[in-house]
Amino acid sequence: MKPAAPITIVNAQLVTPAGVTAGAIRLAEGLIEAVGNLSSVAGDETIDARGRLVVPGLVDYGVFAVDKPAFHFGGITRAALMPDQAPVIDLPSRVTYIAKSGKPDLWVHPFAAATRALDGREIAELALMRQAGARGVATGRGWIADSGVMLRLLQYAAMLDLTVIAHPEDSGLVGAAVATAGEYATRRGLPSAPAEAEAIAIARDLALARLAGARLHLRQVTTRTGLDLVRQAKAAGQPVTAGVTPAHFMLSDLATADFRTFARLSPPLRGEEDRQAVRAALADGTLDVVSSGHDPRGPEDKRLPFADAAPGMAGAETLLAMMLLLERDDVIDMARVFDLIAGAPARLLGVRAGRLEPGYEADLAIVDPDKPWIVRSEKMAAAAGNTPFDGQPVQGRVLTLFKGGVRIAG
Repeated sequence: MKPAAPITIVNAQLVTPAGVTAGAIRLAEGLIEAVGNLSSVAGDETIDARGRLVVPGLVDYGVFAVDKPAFHFGGITRAALMPDQAPVIDLPSRVTYIAKSGKPDLWVHPFAAATRALDGREIAELALMRQAGARGVATGRGWIADSGVMLRLLQYAAMLDLTVIAHPEDSGLVGAAVATAGEYATRRGLPSAPAEAEAIAIARDLALARLAGARLHLRQVTTRTGLDLVRQAKAAGQPVTAGVTPAHFMLSDLATADFRTFARLSPPLRGEEDRQAVRAALADGTLDVVSSGHDPRGPEDKRLPFADAAPGMAGAETLLAMMLLLERDDVIDMARVFDLIAGAPARLLGVRAGRLEPGYEADLAIVDPDKPWIVRSEKMAAAAGNTPFDGQPVQGRVLTLFKGGVRIAG
């Protein structure tokens, strides 16, 4: 991307780790040069934010498709891609190719597959994929059932200083389940699994990670018991982080009442008590990351009976709006919003992005937090509109997006 002339954004509400402050920000040579009480320099392009928010570009930690139009709509400037691709990201050549696929206006950070073909048996060539640019190693949509394989994976990853991103659901308990066991699944006759399948997987993976001395990231933790285990591990000093997607703090299993397959997710939607536990964990710091889980699925995957439909949601376009709802509901403040969706995921990836600080990448957005709109699946920019929030009124839109100091949207 050709470097742009220096840009100074004035009359802004800057969202920094310290909070929201009025000021200006200057971008030069692809980096943030200065933040605070400053004026334009002669020759700069000056942009008046008109009192709107200026925020870091979102860093989406764990998507299943590279979908630029959706990412740009949602203010996402970096995305960590899960290895569940066709073909699976289990070779260095695939890592190299994917790491270049989004440039110049989107940074894609591939996760290496933990095992060959993600079959849970033979550990992939992690060292070579790390050299090729992999920013972590992931088990994908599934759990590694063999504890011996999981331990060796964690030991290998620890030696390479790679974080292991795990999907915590005991596959022996989950089987072909599409819902969480309980009243709604029973009434609708849906194959279901107990919510405890998550906690059992988390307990095992935490124990193995302690044994291996490895860093573990639990991609989605969606139950009260699972969150308590993470909370205890953090209190004991274990290097564990945890994430979630907006569906699990916005929706409960009541959303499956009409068999609408846009609510067919993995892990499945939980009961109301678990939903409230997720919101509390976002507030108290137990959860570190909120990702979109962006997984666009067309009619061939979703226009099926609920039990036969593929899991997944198109989440990139709604991530920011759902997070702003948390701020509006006084669950978390604005600084915490952008640490969850920008700062923390950037730290996990090891990139100097996700914060409005001098020396960081000039990836940022001008956002109108009050702009109303309605989520419409048929109008989404994503490759498919399988959103469980279809028809929901929300507030908050990206007006202008910058990548490396260059305007790429708005």
